[in-house]
Amino acid sequence: MATQRRFCRFSRASSTAAFSLSEIPPDGICLSAFLVVRSAEHPARVLWGRLNPEAPWDHLGALDPERVAHWKDRWMLPASHLIYRESPEEAAERIRSELTGLSPRELHGPRVVSDVYAPPRHPTARQHWDLEFIFQTVAREDELRAVPAWSRLEFLDPRSLAPEEVARLHNDVISRAGPEGGAPGASD
Repeated sequence: MATQRRFCRFSRASSTAAFSLSEIPPDGICLSAFLVVRSAEHPARVLWGRLNPEAPWDHLGALDPERVAHWKDRWMLPASHLIYRESPEEAAERIRSELTGLSPRELHGPRVVSDVYAPPRHPTARQHWDLEFIFQTVAREDELRAVPAWSRLEFLDPRSLAPEEVARLHNDVISRAGPEGGAPGASD
């Protein structure tokens, strides 16, 4: 009995061809890690940054110049696509190091979420697939220092940001992380 399902087993092996995929989905698939850093002093505040357009975002997070230009005036969470064969945990540590400048610390998660949607900036794409790995941690506000990737980096209450001030779907990541999300001291 052959199944009609197509599983997320990307392989060119003929033995699994009936239920696997041998090509990338036409509208793409992204695997990304997000780091939600909550303020130890004000747990409702989360670490947000504004892209520095001079930073090497192709290297830091797989963002091309067009995306950097589009998002540079909006708030983003420290995040990145996974590097090929990188684990979500390794990506979260890389994000902590490269995009927050915070010292090593315990990261909670991941919480894994998935979306299939039509990206507003790409009218021909109808079923882009995102697989997101959300990690959380806590930091004192006095631990923040300038990080070259960002023109601004600060703790802000996401509820104070209008949707048009936030890049992509990063406000959705905050809501999916939840008020506590496994990070100690994360709830008000």
